[in-house]
Amino acid sequence: MDTTARITEPTFRIATIADVPALVALIDSAYRGESSRAGWTSEADLLHGQRTDAGSVAAAVEEPDGLVVVMEVDGEVVACCQIQSRREHAYFGMFAVRPTLQGGGFGRAVLAEAERFARDEWGLDEMQMTVISAREELVAWYVRRGYARTGQMIPFPYDDESVGVPTREGLELELLVKRIG
Repeated sequence: MDTTARITEPTFRIATIADVPALVALIDSAYRGESSRAGWTSEADLLHGQRTDAGSVAAAVEEPDGLVVVMEVDGEVVACCQIQSRREHAYFGMFAVRPTLQGGGFGRAVLAEAERFARDEWGLDEMQMTVISAREELVAWYVRRGYARTGQMIPFPYDDESVGVPTREGLELELLVKRIG
């Protein structure tokens, strides 16, 4: 997609299994390798290797208590997220925006759509997520969108190479929470 051309209004839809290859490519490009450095969400200095794989994304797409939201512009997948109903709250994850489009409001729009869906379709009034605490700029972005830092830390899964290979010790995930109802 030529990002200098006029971009049409984005549309949202629920992902299908046919979207898995495009979603894997999008998620990996937003967080890992040189392509991720075109945006501001890169984890390339913290983690190497894949961010996700086809099996994980397919499982998210087919999750009975969840779904993957896709944002398209001109028929191309440019952003996504996963939301899960965990009965008392919704969980937000697998969030990615094409690196060359980051900073243009697409992430805010995807997050707002996920919150709207969890509130209006599932009747939930709280969204939770975990973020690598060392990603201060990303944590600050969520705080500006109304998420509260809980201080609850979860150990990073160092033994799970399916989420990447850490380049340093001491990584942990922080739980962030927002009232959406």
